[in-house]
Parts: sequence; structure tokens; C-alpha cells
Amino acid sequence: MKERFLLVAVFSLLSAVLAPSASAGGPMQQVSETTEKILAILTDPALRDASKAQEKRKLIRKAVDQRFDREELSRRALGRHWARRTEEEKKAFIILFGEILARTYLDRVEEYSGEQISYVGEAVDGDFATVEARFLTAQKAEIPIFYRLRQKGESWMVYDISIEGVSLVANYRNQFQSILGRRSYEELVRMLEEKIAEK
Repeated sequence: MKERFLLVAVFSLLSAVLAPSASAGGPMQQVSETTEKILAILTDPALRDASKAQEKRKLIRKAVDQRFDREELSRRALGRHWARRTEEEKKAFIILFGEILARTYLDRVEEYSGEQISYVGEAVDGDFATVEARFLTAQKAEIPIFYRLRQKGESWMVYDISIEGVSLVANYRNQFQSILGRRSYEELVRMLEEKIAEK
């Protein structure tokens, strides 16, 4: 399930350039700017050679990291177990979980083949916002997507994506809660590290 979430999320970001313009600096506009950066990297002739694959991935990773709030994603995914962690453990988990998400994201980028997305609108409530979109699959089926964002300074950062009514963060949180119900936090960390080492 989580792979499908990130697959649609990747395609949504890559297709967002088709969205109508939003107010300057608003959450929808900032997501579109990230999209344009990623598309520029993917279509850069200087990066098409196989020898440039790692460089391309690093550039895409940088663009994604600038838009996603890894700390908030990690805090919400770990749920009630977050408060029990030391500051050092929290920092380490943010890096580890961020790597899990980024690797899955980067693995899916190469599957993009021009799917389209239309943006329905955005709703801002103080420092929080929701951007509503519709993802159009190759089979012409529409998938509803909601981006949850939090404002940090001048930036709107994504901390969750809801696809067809199911939250990406909640999906991971359920998995982590299930594991932590049977095993220790240290074992969860070890499992995530092993998953990263597989790739």
C-alpha cells in the first residue's frame, strides 16, 4: 500500500505543472515550483546519460527535501512513541525515516510517463493548509489527493498526503505501532536500517 501512495505522490508532483496558478507564495504555488525543479532535472539533456544517474538522483532528492517536512512526517508516523524518544533518537529517526521515504520516492520517479493532475484548490488555516488535487491515471480514472502542509517561515512544507481517503502518515504509523506492540524501538530501527541496506 505505501508503495502505491508514493507512486501516486511522485506522479502528482511531476504533473503539478499542469495546475492553475495559485496566489504567489501560497502552498499550491510552492508545490508547483518544486514540480518544475524536478521536471527540469528529469529532462536535462546533460543528465540523460546513465553515468549521470546518481547525480540526477541527488538533485531530485534535494528538491524533494526542500518541500517535505521530514521532522513532522517522522513525529506523526511514530505517533505516541515519539514523546518517549530522546532528542538524539528523534534526530536519528528523522534521518532514517527520511531515507526510507526518499529511496522509495526516487525508485518511483523513473516510472513517470506523463500522467496528469488537476488542482481543485487550497484552504489555509493559520500555519496549516490543505491542497486538493485530482490525479488522472493512464486508464482515465480520477484519484483524489489531499496534501497537508505546515508553514515554516516563508515555506509551505508537506507533512502528509492523503490518497483516496487514506493518509500516508497513518499508513506508516499503523505499521510502526504494530511492530512496536511486539518488539522494542531498537528493533524497529534495526528493521528500517536493514531495509535501507537492501537497496
